[in-house]
Amino acid sequence: PTDTWRDGRVKIAQPADGYRVAIDAVLLAAAVDAGPGQRVLDLGCGVGSAALCLAWRQPHIAVLGLDREPVFLACANANAAANGMERRVAFLAGDVLDPPPPIRGRFDHVMLNPPYLKAGSATVSAHPLKAAATAEGAATLPDWIACARAALKPGGILTMIHRADRLADCLAALRGFGGVTVLPIHPRIGAAAKRIVVQASLGSGEPVLVLSGFVLHEADGRFTAAADAILRDGRDLPMA
Repeated sequence: PTDTWRDGRVKIAQPADGYRVAIDAVLLAAAVDAGPGQRVLDLGCGVGSAALCLAWRQPHIAVLGLDREPVFLACANANAAANGMERRVAFLAGDVLDPPPPIRGRFDHVMLNPPYLKAGSATVSAHPLKAAATAEGAATLPDWIACARAALKPGGILTMIHRADRLADCLAALRGFGGVTVLPIHPRIGAAAKRIVVQASLGSGEPVLVLSGFVLHEADGRFTAAADAILRDGRDLPMA
């Protein structure tokens, strides 16, 4: 089936069963502030939703997606063609535990939406694609961060979305990075954050900064105006 994002401007086909693309991918793409001519790596790209949303929002950049699942990669390449972005967005097979040499030290930005569940901490889905997307396997969070670090140029920027209750794990894995900025994502006003967007600079010496939280929904369930502007119109998710 094919879903649409950005108010129908981005088309995303994905497998009929298993993991389904959520708004986390759109929020991740909205937090990446890549400039013209820069290169972005989408690590664990899945069907290409974050990569394509970012490329639609920033038309003068190049994005490479990396994933180990052939089904996801087939969808991602078809999605790039369906959105007319195949000249700027490409996808490559690879594992974060054994990344292909062409990605090393080449990127201005790396974005990632890694599996949220810590290895061994929860019962995972029997569906292999859903399990791979939601629960850590052989590759744990430090492995994902290490792969991102190896892919970045000096001074490059990592942007990640994760569960709020794994903030400590995220910070512990970001050795070698500085200027860490944490944006809590709240489902509604007064509710505890469920997600965090974390951004960090390779080699920076700046301290950790925690921003005021971003709220997704009004009390009646509608998206807030700020969230709607990101999801429909491609506005940035401010990380400063």
